[in-house]
Amino acid sequence: MQQADKAWWCWVALSGASMVALGAYAAHGLPARASSEMVSAVETGVRYQAWHTLAMLAVLVWRAQRPRSGQRLVLSLWLLGTLAFSGSLYAMALGGMNLGIVTPIGGVALIGGWLSLLLVTLIARP
Repeated sequence: MQQADKAWWCWVALSGASMVALGAYAAHGLPARASSEMVSAVETGVRYQAWHTLAMLAVLVWRAQRPRSGQRLVLSLWLLGTLAFSGSLYAMALGGMNLGIVTPIGGVALIGGWLSLLLVTLIARP
């Protein structure tokens, strides 16, 4: 494993761990403290974080087997998107912060990551 990839693996591990912890809290602790809308917001954040954590894991495995230019961009956009999209939902539900403008920016970054993956795949040589 290259040193640069070690940081990505750490981010994926932290994302997976925090996803499970926040999901458990949303299921067991948060309903007693927050509205059903806020619980739903955390569940949405966890769901998006889960899918993108798995997607980052898949790109890391692909990168280990066949490094391609652009894979780092895909990972970066997904990480940024997960932090902004899911993180803003968590901040709103758990901290009462109003970060509504950050959520769609995170969504755009997530979409950008998927489109970057498409481009990386299309330009990859066999």
